[in-house]
Amino acid sequence: MKKVLFKAVPFRKEEVTLALESGVDGLLVPGEDRDAAAGLARCLVLAEGEAEGIVLASREDESRAAALLDSGRTVVLRRGWEIIPVENLLARAHAAGSSGALALEVAGAEDAALAAGILEKGVDILLVVREGLADIAAIVALARSPGRPLALTEAVVTHVAPAGMGHRVCVDTLSLFAAGQGMLTGNSAAFTFLVNAETEHNEYVASRPFRINAGAVHAYALMPKDRTAYLEELRAGGEVLIADHEGVCRTAVVGRVKVERRPMLLVRARAGDAEGSVFLQNAETIRLVRPGGSPVSVVSLVPGDTILCRLDEAGRHFGMRIKETIREE
Repeated sequence: MKKVLFKAVPFRKEEVTLALESGVDGLLVPGEDRDAAAGLARCLVLAEGEAEGIVLASREDESRAAALLDSGRTVVLRRGWEIIPVENLLARAHAAGSSGALALEVAGAEDAALAAGILEKGVDILLVVREGLADIAAIVALARSPGRPLALTEAVVTHVAPAGMGHRVCVDTLSLFAAGQGMLTGNSAAFTFLVNAETEHNEYVASRPFRINAGAVHAYALMPKDRTAYLEELRAGGEVLIADHEGVCRTAVVGRVKVERRPMLLVRARAGDAEGSVFLQNAETIRLVRPGGSPVSVVSLVPGDTILCRLDEAGRHFGMRIKETIREE
């Protein structure tokens, strides 16, 4: 994920407050205002002298920026930057293993999207200048996005049956979700099911749109940065990946994890030649997602129903993708 900083030069408290409330990771402020900024929120605060500002107008400017990155400095490219020199800097920094951070000044969401996608990697920091304040919430959302939408697949349910008692995991987050949004979990990292958040009301239980009753403790959950985790490993303060029925993703912060012993169901499904399964709590409030985004309760699922799943390659080691021969059922 990229960091988003607001360039509060000159320092104006009302603008800084707006930026902080929009979710920026930190501020770039005049040196004399550093203490005042640090007193407003616990976040990254850089004084102007801690970041080297450069206008890219020549090859010499590019070389100077590269040398500063190699030395571990934070380099800010002023407005007017062009893509090719930024590509050169990113490629060189990657090849050299530079420890510095490259920031680009952006004046709106369009600038930010461009900066975030250069070489499919983007820069380390999006530095929002005053002209970009109107777009700052959208820029923060862009920076938090894991990237391209995931490819979801229509899968056909082949089996639904009670599976006895087991420990299931409710993931309560700091975010609210809509129908068709949830976590991707399953018995195999190669075949995960889109488990809908508890967005739906019924006559017995109120909706809890911050919660995903995500499955059994052993299940894999697809996580940010192309990683997986066992549901039992999740903890308050961590981040989980949230997907909608179109595969558009964002992250959410975990506020609480509830592990309780409950009756479980085993759900199996097939997509082409691939088969997968997941254990979910046997309760009306737990839902998977149909194509189109409508939730379907697990207690009403029958063989032949179509749901959304994510197909991938098996092979993970401590949550990281690896190449190996592996079979998970």
